[in-house]
Amino acid sequence: MSDTPPDHLSLNPRSPHFNLELLQRGVGIRFNGVEKTNVEEYSVSEGWIKVAAGKAVDRHGHPVTIKLKGTVEPYFSDVQNSEDSAA
Repeated sequence: MSDTPPDHLSLNPRSPHFNLELLQRGVGIRFNGVEKTNVEEYSVSEGWIKVAAGKAVDRHGHPVTIKLKGTVEPYFSDVQNSEDSAA
């Protein structure tokens, strides 16, 4: 398995960019140099993330998201943890 996360990944099972196997591995996101834990979807090549807008939900009960543009750096948390323990 590659240690490079995909270019585009989503937490929403209805999305074509959803991948349960990768999500179970643990994907972390650094956005503009800051660690983010509330990312719903990201695209590295397009330079954006989608995050939940508070507790707001749409009429179907799904969280309302906003798109933030900037530098997106995804990583696998299991790879980062093994590097930390090796140091």
